[in-house]
Amino acid sequence: MKNKIALVFGGSRGIGAACVQTLIRDGYDVAYTYVANPPDAPQHIGDTHCTGYAVDICELAQVAQVFADVRRDFGNAPHCVIANAAINVPPSPIAQFSPESFRKLVEVNIVGAFNVLHEAAQHVVDGGSIIALTTSLVRHAVPGVGPYSATKAAVECLVRSMSKELAARSIRVNAVAPGPVDTDLFRAGKTPEAVQRSAAMSPLNRIGTPNEIAEVVSFLASEKASWILGQIIQPNGGLI
Repeated sequence: MKNKIALVFGGSRGIGAACVQTLIRDGYDVAYTYVANPPDAPQHIGDTHCTGYAVDICELAQVAQVFADVRRDFGNAPHCVIANAAINVPPSPIAQFSPESFRKLVEVNIVGAFNVLHEAAQHVVDGGSIIALTTSLVRHAVPGVGPYSATKAAVECLVRSMSKELAARSIRVNAVAPGPVDTDLFRAGKTPEAVQRSAAMSPLNRIGTPNEIAEVVSFLASEKASWILGQIIQPNGGLI
């Protein structure tokens, strides 16, 4: 019996890369996307197959093409799609926030996510799953991150609607909304004191790891989560 296929958008680093490795461990063949620089990753790990594709999620034609490429290269449409690709920008109060930075956030985090979900809804196999990555900061207000959180709130609205739209095909659509997670992007520009402030937001007094988030994603992709639909799961160490 062939392995199920997972397609991870934004799978070259951080949470996305952890999702790729966890899904491989759990027996999936995995396709993943990156923007410009392909990671140095083997194409075969045990009995699983892993392939990367350069995709700009802001271009709908490129997103559509990767679904066609996966079907060609893996022999079937994906059983699971992870919409992880996104960006962030340095935090700033809304009064001082650059309109150009906000437009960039909207273009990648909303339009790009829409493109991924638009194609996933058409191509994921019946009985499969679609999982989007958002943020617990949608519900935990922090000064300076309102524009970023707003783009992720929009994704959650798309997820909740899609969960009702695709239920007739037994496709489960959910979101994973982490708290602060220890990635290169999270640490970029932060002092040790700023990292500790983020850690202190959790009663556990630490930030999460990419692997902890990937375990939640893999669970939602599995049949163990067969009764979970239209939910926003928040692995955030008790942040909220």
